Amino acid sequence: MQLTVTRRTAVAVALSAVSALALQGLALPSAHASTPAASSAPSDSATVGGIEAATARAVARSLGNADWRAQIRTAALGSRQVDLATLTARASAPTALNSAVSTADRRIATAKGLPATTGSLLRLRLGADSMRGALTTKVKPLVAVAANDDSATAVTAYDSAGRAHTLSAGQTPKQPVYVIDIDVSKAVSLGLAQVNKAFEKAGLRAPMKAAAGNAGYWTTKVDSVYLNDDEEPWVLGDAEIYSIVSGFGLDGNVRVDTVTMPYLDDDHTTYYPNQILVNWSNYKYNEADVVMMEDDGDTNYATLAKALADALLTITDQGTYIPLVDAILAALPTSWYTNDADYVDSWYTLAQSSSGRVNGARGNGWMTVSPYFVQQF
Repeated sequence: MQLTVTRRTAVAVALSAVSALALQGLALPSAHASTPAASSAPSDSATVGGIEAATARAVARSLGNADWRAQIRTAALGSRQVDLATLTARASAPTALNSAVSTADRRIATAKGLPATTGSLLRLRLGADSMRGALTTKVKPLVAVAANDDSATAVTAYDSAGRAHTLSAGQTPKQPVYVIDIDVSKAVSLGLAQVNKAFEKAGLRAPMKAAAGNAGYWTTKVDSVYLNDDEEPWVLGDAEIYSIVSGFGLDGNVRVDTVTMPYLDDDHTTYYPNQILVNWSNYKYNEADVVMMEDDGDTNYATLAKALADALLTITDQGTYIPLVDAILAALPTSWYTNDADYVDSWYTLAQSSSGRVNGARGNGWMTVSPYFVQQF
């Protein structure tokens, strides 16, 4: 089972420092399959979901070719996820499909606020391991899109004639289904790099302070982390969590740092990353905030950076620490609490001395943290 508020709940954990005190299988529908489906992806062709849906239909139509269908089958059975651009670049692939995938990759990068040099983002995978046995050479799988909405009850899939079918999101189909998705790990990495650049330009991320002499610096380390269950549909993949750590920098201005947490794939699972979360040498006060979030496919990192910068630039140092979690959450569009760059949880006023288990304010998870001194060579 995938992480609760994860993976498309592509995106991610945005942590906001926590207070030391507050820290404490369904077969294919039959005759009705071609009726209008309750789509799990946006119909707007300019959105990530809309672009993915058009790509899914194009891939489904290509499955009418037996030789090409066999190549996709071999690729899907041999890898957890297949780079769609690489797959369709083969000489045996339909030329129109390769062109469509290349165009879709570029449009998705634009829709997510990623650089033009991003390259391929679209991936193809088998919907569930339980479908492997039914994926024979004679079967024409359906092709679906990984939904942007964790609460979706239906999934739209296309057949080789381009017709839409409605599948249950809560019950894994017996019919083999390929899922078109994006490489959220790649998207988050590139997206947060864009966010950091925007923060630096806005003065929200001053250069890190070098350790004096051989002193080194104190940090807060995540020893373990656990998130709760949200019972995501079978069509969704792994979560892509990242954290936004905020506080006041040495210059007295708000400082924001992003921390990726790519290991946080599944719910009801305790991870032991030993990951540095806060570098205290960058902060003026002995307190910081953390907001945990997830990339949910349609996340536009340029929009995220602007929303946060606009909100945080209005906060000035009053000579005492001011919690920043509320300002960060208020800056996020309402949809990001449900089916876009999902809000996972938050922690207020984490201190350098914070140690032990700290529960998220939303009650969706916990971390155990400890002070950790990084010694300079």
